[in-house]
Amino acid sequence: MYDPTVARLTYRALLGRRRALILGALPLLLLVIAVAVRALAGVDDQTAADVLGGFALATMVPIIGVIAGTGAIGPEIDDGSVVYLLSKPIKRPTIIFTKLIVAVAVTMIFSAVPTLLAGLILNGNGQQVAVAYTIAALVASIAYAALFLLLGTVSRHAVVFGLVYALVWEALFGSLVPGARTLSVQQWSLAVAQKVADGNLVTSDVGLTTATVLLAGVTVLATWFAGQKLRSLTLAGEE
Repeated sequence: MYDPTVARLTYRALLGRRRALILGALPLLLLVIAVAVRALAGVDDQTAADVLGGFALATMVPIIGVIAGTGAIGPEIDDGSVVYLLSKPIKRPTIIFTKLIVAVAVTMIFSAVPTLLAGLILNGNGQQVAVAYTIAALVASIAYAALFLLLGTVSRHAVVFGLVYALVWEALFGSLVPGARTLSVQQWSLAVAQKVADGNLVTSDVGLTTATVLLAGVTVLATWFAGQKLRSLTLAGEE
């Protein structure tokens, strides 16, 4: 289910000079914000939770997921080079699964690691806030990568649609509209993080069991559907 050659090509595409700069911009901004907040406000657990929840998890993680998830396959479909990959004797689910692993790894590295560092800068992991939000970023990275990988296989405008989802649904509706929170990857990941953090600094509108089922279900279904879509692309090319 994992092909090293496909993985190497995907890593190379995702971590090219231009895309790597884009991927690194938001984590760098988060660290700058963390340093500035720490210098101005000192150590405060609530402030740390607000910064990590409001910027890191609600904005940075989904946007990085968009870049990594859609970038893992979208450009190959857009420029037609995916035909070369599909001509190789590699099973279509293997291609999708390999690209998913790469997208997840890239999303985790560029989101979870800076989240942990920012949390340590802000309050030294007081009340387990830094670790809790890092776990939320790790969990969310898996679901986001799967969702946006699927989006990259079904639409030529995957980045636009992905950014709309990340900025409008997750960052806006997912934070403000009660009914929308149940269908938010952000809230599902917060349910996992809530069990790690001390006190009430990390909360979610979704129960842990429901969140776990939804995270797993969305990841599996998105990956399966992406494989089916890739298979249909192959058939179209052969015809």
